[in-house]
Amino acid sequence: MFVCSCFGITEQQVHDHVAAGAGTPREIAARCKAGTDCGSCVRRIQGILGRGAPCGRRAGASAAAHPVSSGSLTTAGSAALADAAPVALPVGALPSRGDSAAA
Repeated sequence: MFVCSCFGITEQQVHDHVAAGAGTPREIAARCKAGTDCGSCVRRIQGILGRGAPCGRRAGASAAAHPVSSGSLTTAGSAALADAAPVALPVGALPSRGDSAAA
């Protein structure tokens, strides 16, 4: 069964990465990119990892232990993965092609 349809990553592949030492959604992403595009698979990856309990950052680890540069978060999926929880980003209305300077 596919976990990440964006990159074609199966549940077995995620389990293989876990067996090889990946223990966080970020480590899974570093190995196979799962969770870095649309972000819809992040919760499933968390479930495979058994991350129903709060992550280390919420349990008291400092944010400095997980530095993230502003340029590395380019999609909603990346933002969700960085915080190990999905996020909703506001999307403004895009102007139509006819809404240029003629007003």
